[in-house]
Amino acid sequence: MLIILFLSLLVSSVVGTEKDSALPRLSDTKAVEAFIDSAEVVVIGFLEGEESHGYQELVAAAKRVDSVSFAIVTEKEVWADYSLSSGTITLFRKADNHQENLSFDDAKKVETDGLVNFITINEVRYITEYNQVTAVGLFNSEVKVHLLLFANRESKEYTKLKERLAALAPQFTSKLLFVLINGAVKSNSRSLGYFGLKSKDLPRVGLYDGDSDMKWLLPEGKITTERVQEFCQSFLRGELKEVPQAGVEPKTEL
Repeated sequence: MLIILFLSLLVSSVVGTEKDSALPRLSDTKAVEAFIDSAEVVVIGFLEGEESHGYQELVAAAKRVDSVSFAIVTEKEVWADYSLSSGTITLFRKADNHQENLSFDDAKKVETDGLVNFITINEVRYITEYNQVTAVGLFNSEVKVHLLLFANRESKEYTKLKERLAALAPQFTSKLLFVLINGAVKSNSRSLGYFGLKSKDLPRVGLYDGDSDMKWLLPEGKITTERVQEFCQSFLRGELKEVPQAGVEPKTEL
């Protein structure tokens, strides 16, 4: 009896391990769309199956990037709905309605580190903390306008302001990217200086237009949802172009 119980537990353990190492399968486009809609950022492997080139590396990457949900699609009819015809790892994100593809066509070797790097670089969210890694994904986005929250992580208002702007960001999907810049990080002093700010001036909200290389600061005062929302709308209406830029000294006659 004890032997039977031991074997039963052993089999259960093996089944559990196999289940933990497998990624969810999405069988049709409806399931894919529901999965994409379930989170700000998701990763889907469009692969023929668990024996496919890159599958094990994708599973390993999923274990290392626990902030993102992963799945696979093996039905090639579904691949076509996303303009894919060969093995591809795709990251979908809501902040700019973007689909970032990593094709295995020309890759002789797929490495877990490379997949993790691909995901972390492109993991742009409704509000993304700026650093050397996320900067690549932010500036590669087709959305070139950034709403910037400059705040010191250690400050009392940091978490509340971050949550406030994260809740506002979905209203500006594909129009603006919301970016958090921690003023307490020494490497971010250049970003602050670009807006004429120092760490002691924070928190402040700014807006940067990458297409025109123009920048503005929300006037000093309490950072409320309504003020930030109107600041963003003012830019979209073209009204900020008449407002003096941040960090620019006014010209004076000699």
